[in-house]
Amino acid sequence: MATNVSSVLSSIGALAEPRLASAKVTGLTLLALLLTAIGLGTGVYSFIVGHEHLYAVTREVPWGILISSYAYFAIISTGLCLLAAISHLFGGNALAPLANRGVYLSIITILSAFSIIGMELESPWRMLIYNVLTPNLSSNIWWMGTLYGLAVACMAVEFLAILMGRFGIAVAIGCVGALAEVGANSNLGAVFATLAARPFWYGAQLPVYFLASAVTCGAAAIIMFTHIAYKLRGEEVDAETKAGIKSAGKIMTMMLFLLAVATVWRTIVFFTGETELSSAAVANLLTGPASINFWLFETLIGMVIPIGLLLFSRMENLAAMSAAAFMVLVGAFFQRYDLVTVGQQTPVYYGLETSLPSFMGYAPSAGELLVVMGGIALTFLGFLAGERLFGKVFRHSGHH
Repeated sequence: MATNVSSVLSSIGALAEPRLASAKVTGLTLLALLLTAIGLGTGVYSFIVGHEHLYAVTREVPWGILISSYAYFAIISTGLCLLAAISHLFGGNALAPLANRGVYLSIITILSAFSIIGMELESPWRMLIYNVLTPNLSSNIWWMGTLYGLAVACMAVEFLAILMGRFGIAVAIGCVGALAEVGANSNLGAVFATLAARPFWYGAQLPVYFLASAVTCGAAAIIMFTHIAYKLRGEEVDAETKAGIKSAGKIMTMMLFLLAVATVWRTIVFFTGETELSSAAVANLLTGPASINFWLFETLIGMVIPIGLLLFSRMENLAAMSAAAFMVLVGAFFQRYDLVTVGQQTPVYYGLETSLPSFMGYAPSAGELLVVMGGIALTFLGFLAGERLFGKVFRHSGHH
């Protein structure tokens, strides 16, 4: 038994990428580790002094940037997992060289999501205990947490199977994990979509919108991180990997068009067929305090410029594709932030009582921003560690 374990560990150890043990990569890893410690350490400090002293959320706006950042990373994880599962399941497709890295990054991004939501909850340990002891099958949040937990377990087993060369097991477990991620992602959207008191969220479109966003962000993440991985190695991207990146770029372009159409129609519906409350919320997004986020980051940086770069470069220039992917991820971050905050900033009593404020302000505190920084840094720390420890397995994913 001990011999078998030693053999497995030895074979996994052989997958390390020696050329990434450079001073530059080590320095970047240490920087990411430091930023992760500062950010998540700030979250731990909030348990000592109290969340109300460190975070800017209030009774009127109880969900802030930590909730939106959790959704952001969880959605990226879903997209990565889904694309990797489709690639592994059907095999022989252009995305195959990116699949193993997609599985690993899916694990890292969901762990980043969990780290942020863990810092946001005042008693995260209660969630872990009572999620098992007193399950609430009618709760979207219960299903979301349970399915994401199942997905993490499946992806961890899948990646271990990939490392051990058990590709049949990896494909089977990966499909279960992908289904769990899709279910969790849909329930994440339903957490907002089933709140009838918030017309800006309410409706059947958000679960589907979240899934479309997941595919977009997953494609963007695998493009950007694959390009960075080759830059760190100082290598030219090989032909098979380049074909995979181009396929991911085509998927990202198509999904950006669909998201743009969905955004236009969602806005039109709010102004024509919804309540005064939802119209006020959209006005805040289009012409109010949130308009810079919407027009500059969501629309211009998150959709218009990336589509232009992808079409203009004809997906032949990897640097342009990586830049477009980065901008898509930046835009998606602001999309999640605006969705969460704008939905709360117009109060439920809007138009009913003139003596009360018609708009509830919210701006992230320094503590919240540090926690978000910690989550972002954790993603890059996991990426760098994965490229160093398992780098060779990311080169050999096209055969299963």
